Amino acid sequence: MDRPSGVPKAARGERREVRRAETRGPRLDVPKETRRPIVRRPQLDSDAFGRFAETFARFMGTARFLIYMTLFVVVWLAYNGLAPKASQFDGYPFIFLTLMLSLQASYAAPLILLAQNRQEDRDRVIAEQDRTANTRAHADMEFLAREMASLRMALGEVATRDYVRSELRSLMQELEEQWQRDDEAPESAT
Repeated sequence: MDRPSGVPKAARGERREVRRAETRGPRLDVPKETRRPIVRRPQLDSDAFGRFAETFARFMGTARFLIYMTLFVVVWLAYNGLAPKASQFDGYPFIFLTLMLSLQASYAAPLILLAQNRQEDRDRVIAEQDRTANTRAHADMEFLAREMASLRMALGEVATRDYVRSELRSLMQELEEQWQRDDEAPESAT
């Protein structure tokens, strides 16, 4: 055994123990250190949020939404344009209305994109299932075509009704000829 010069045997043993401890993982007799967050993050169900986004996007694509939005803007403009200056809350340039519409658009765009992504994922899964079903159907059709071909080949070797009739006729003729010969044979012997 080679002993490295200058390294005592005890030091080598300690190094082995350290390597073993590193490879074994955490010890079971020591409690696991847990860190609790000061503020808990809200747990969001991504599927529920996705369903909400799809419902929202579906509603925004309806004529009802366009009518409601148009009525809202018309009422806003009418009130802030025709009401006395003291009771107007958003004057002529309608900055607050612009801010509200921009805010609505900034939230609507990501929700619509999320709904489109979910629909794309569903379409991808459906397309994959369709491809799988088509592959299976194609394999089944090929199998059935091979079976039909083998049945046709087997039927080619099977006796048909006409063939059996012709064979029976020829046998009947041979039997009749044999009977005639047997009938003629005793007469010629006498």
